[in-house]
Amino acid sequence: MTGHLIIVDEEADLEWAAGAGRAVTARDYVTHPQRFAEHNLRVVNLSGEYAYLDFGYYCSLLAEARQHRVVPPVAAISTLARKALYAVELPELNAALRKDIERLAVAPRSAFTLVLCFGRSLDGRFDGFARQVFDRFRVPLLRVEVEKEERWQVRSLKPVAASTLTPEEFESFHATLVAYTRATWRVKKAKTSPKYSLAVLWNPREALPPSSPATLKKLVAVGARLGIEVEPIERRDYLRLAEYDALFIRETTQIDNHTYRFALKAEYEGMPVIDDPTSILRCTNKVYLAELLQAKRLPTPRTLVLDRGSVLDAEAALDYPLVLKVPDGSFSRGVVKVADRAELQRSARELLKRSEVILAQEFMYTEFDWRVGVLNRQPLFVSQYMMAAKHWQIVKHEAGGGYDEGRFRTLAVEEAPAAVVETALKAANLIGDGFYGVDLKQNERGVFVIEINDNPNLDRGVEDAVLKDELYIRLLQEFVRRLESR
Repeated sequence: MTGHLIIVDEEADLEWAAGAGRAVTARDYVTHPQRFAEHNLRVVNLSGEYAYLDFGYYCSLLAEARQHRVVPPVAAISTLARKALYAVELPELNAALRKDIERLAVAPRSAFTLVLCFGRSLDGRFDGFARQVFDRFRVPLLRVEVEKEERWQVRSLKPVAASTLTPEEFESFHATLVAYTRATWRVKKAKTSPKYSLAVLWNPREALPPSSPATLKKLVAVGARLGIEVEPIERRDYLRLAEYDALFIRETTQIDNHTYRFALKAEYEGMPVIDDPTSILRCTNKVYLAELLQAKRLPTPRTLVLDRGSVLDAEAALDYPLVLKVPDGSFSRGVVKVADRAELQRSARELLKRSEVILAQEFMYTEFDWRVGVLNRQPLFVSQYMMAAKHWQIVKHEAGGGYDEGRFRTLAVEEAPAAVVETALKAANLIGDGFYGVDLKQNERGVFVIEINDNPNLDRGVEDAVLKDELYIRLLQEFVRRLESR
């Protein structure tokens, strides 16, 4: 049996809680584990006793041990116990709070209190703020004290019991609870009976996505044959993430946007995620990669880190033409070739508006770049990406927002030069055991690592040209392996 389990403090609370699912007391959940042996049980822990080693604390702790999906997770309970622990989240939460306050017709004149329930504000005017809080902590019921010093800010965040609510607050809370359990954690259709579910984060409006819609459709079809439900999700589905067993990110990752938050939340929930937050942190910054590859003595083009005061160091160490890069560019964006000092100074000035430091790199022209796809420390595919017509990069970006891409050729791993594959594996293994695309150049001097991508292209008819469906099978089987080895 699967479904929703609502945990409350007292037997007197069972009646109202039953409207949202199967209701039990915290004491029963803790002391009678044999009654709650279902693997896919969704648990809403509404006990007000979240203090360390109280029944509410044990409910969330044991839910995780029983492989139940629980709100709040025990890590959130521990974090909210001390302001020093959740203070790191306050700058963004305060910004969301102020944004809601700015929308009010009449601003508050003094400190006030908000009650937040499952990402909704019982006040009704602070839902933007409430969603941000729930995104981070996933605590069902919170009381927030808001104060104003120089600016409006959160003074405290405290989980509370439903018994502390006024009758009007309780009525709104109960309606929100019922809506949450019915809509957010919906029961899957029994006719498919998948063993696992995989969420695939994508953006249908992205101009250069890591995977095309046709590729995602293929992944869904292959997953169905393997008994894995593959469902594309978007940014707006953040609150539904815990509904799934694992996450595969197929949207260009950035530290300062929702893709990184999805990866963090998946890791926080104990879900296998490709790629994981650590891989995203490491791969999305070319300065880090340059230092790492140099420290490990892997061959790379000669590279310097520049700031505003050292731009001209590039021409002293490198020959023209040379390449300038912002640390977090992707798909050939934020990368420029300069031919002389004037271009160097002009381009560096523009790029340094985006980052305090940039990279200057030796220019190596080749007819194509090697791309080696690596999954769990093993080569998955090898492709050659040709330069765009009359251009020195594989993607040529036009001023109006259009782009032109070069041709491709995919080889069987065993047909590719051994030095290319071996160098790619050494580079990817410095990052972790996720899914990486290592870009390399090869010339008469040898093989050189250009960069390591944390969510490499995977497109139908391109990277899968040799393995066909087997490529997707291997990828999905890696998720299964991670799920079953937890």
